[in-house]
Amino acid sequence: MKFKVLIAAIILGLALPVAAQFRTIAEALEVRLSDLSLPQSEGGTVAYKPCDECPYQTRRVSSDTQWILDGKSLPLEKFRRSLISVTDRTNTPVTVLHHLESDRVTRVSVHTVSQAND
Repeated sequence: MKFKVLIAAIILGLALPVAAQFRTIAEALEVRLSDLSLPQSEGGTVAYKPCDECPYQTRRVSSDTQWILDGKSLPLEKFRRSLISVTDRTNTPVTVLHHLESDRVTRVSVHTVSQAND
């Protein structure tokens, strides 16, 4: 019995340093399309409200930022034009991926396919 406890203690002891190395490098926020302001250029900023009571947060984007619409990666300008036709902006979810170390948005993803199936 003591042998099993000793083995369990050793395994847990070995696992602790590995768990201590985990760190968050990015956070994903889901916002409404109506609470999103896209940049005019690839080097601009994106603004979004994570909740109704929250103030707008502004983050920089870069030429490496991915603009994804219904699973397809698009250039920023085509992404902006495509979103003009979305009518239910309040119920259209947008996922904003914010890289914490660089303090930049690395991906903006919009999923509108479910609206066509309603």
